[in-house]
Amino acid sequence: MATADDASALYLGLISGTSADGVDVALVSFEQGLPQLRAALTHPWPDALRERVLALAQDLTAFNLDTYGRLDVAVGRHFAEAAQALLETDAIARSAVRAIGSHGQTVRHRPGGEAPFTLQIGDPTVIAETCGIDVVADFRRADVAAGGQGAPLLPAVHAMLLGQSGATRVVLNLGGIANITVLGPEGQVLGFDTGPANGLLDAWCLEQRGEPFDRDGAFAAAGKVDAPLLEALLADSYFALPPPKSTGREHFHLAWLLRQPRVALLSPADVQATLLELTAHTVADAIEAHAPAAADVLVCGGGVHNSRLMARLAEWLAPRRVASTAEHGIDPDYLEAAAFAWLARQRVLGLPGNLPAVTGARGRRVLGALYLAPRE
Repeated sequence: MATADDASALYLGLISGTSADGVDVALVSFEQGLPQLRAALTHPWPDALRERVLALAQDLTAFNLDTYGRLDVAVGRHFAEAAQALLETDAIARSAVRAIGSHGQTVRHRPGGEAPFTLQIGDPTVIAETCGIDVVADFRRADVAAGGQGAPLLPAVHAMLLGQSGATRVVLNLGGIANITVLGPEGQVLGFDTGPANGLLDAWCLEQRGEPFDRDGAFAAAGKVDAPLLEALLADSYFALPPPKSTGREHFHLAWLLRQPRVALLSPADVQATLLELTAHTVADAIEAHAPAAADVLVCGGGVHNSRLMARLAEWLAPRRVASTAEHGIDPDYLEAAAFAWLARQRVLGLPGNLPAVTGARGRRVLGALYLAPRE
């Protein structure tokens, strides 16, 4: 096993986002402290396991300790399979990997109220035992305990890789939830979740067409935006909240959409078009409010492949330039997984991983708990 301060050590990052469309795995090295992607893959969920994960995340009544315990182990096993798949595909020795940073699968995120909490499943002890590699997990809770939102955690990595001295730039992550990072001209960093993105689009597409996602936004493009439905959705109080703020599938899910009686009066394609417009509209509003001077919006996450969504974002955000992070040499599909490899390294080195200006925490905190692999 490499030592904690070995500059040649590799780290693995694992994450399954709000849409639960696969476990992204990133193998990362660090040169002068900056993460460099060396290999990556997406390990698909078995349909039955994905359905169990989504049911637990969306149905606020479908929870008991047996359900939680069994699913925690099952998700941990699947994350371990994902890590092993990359190591085997790229012939990477376990001894070359210092630690795995596993975000887990979020099933509840409640950073407000009298007892704020955030809950991710995917038993890290199962991953450590199966892979024979130390695991860092449970990244968000220390920030929440310190009064923060526990999210988003990517802005620190966005700042390292994409900040530009003298200019304001926005990094937009289009996952199940959309979030932005505002990178100021003098190194200032702000970030927050703007609202739903792929999570609602995928859920409605699956419900109506039996397809897990809307390829190229074709389903949305076949419909028309319904202004009354859009106005009703935009009235949700989350959009008016000031940052720091974060959200998830427990707020923006199909039941949230179906509370609107107008949904039953529209064609499925019109609803999809309206959901896509909701994402573009709320992202644009957030950028206009918090980064009016930005000239560039760099996009990562699965939504970068939705050409219809990217086109609507370009229209809403004009004259700003909207482009994939790929144009800056950063793979948009694996930036988030690479960030959790970086967070694992921060924990191993005893360094903080949060940005209080983003999350609202009382100060910098070392994030995550370390789960040791067997030493036999």
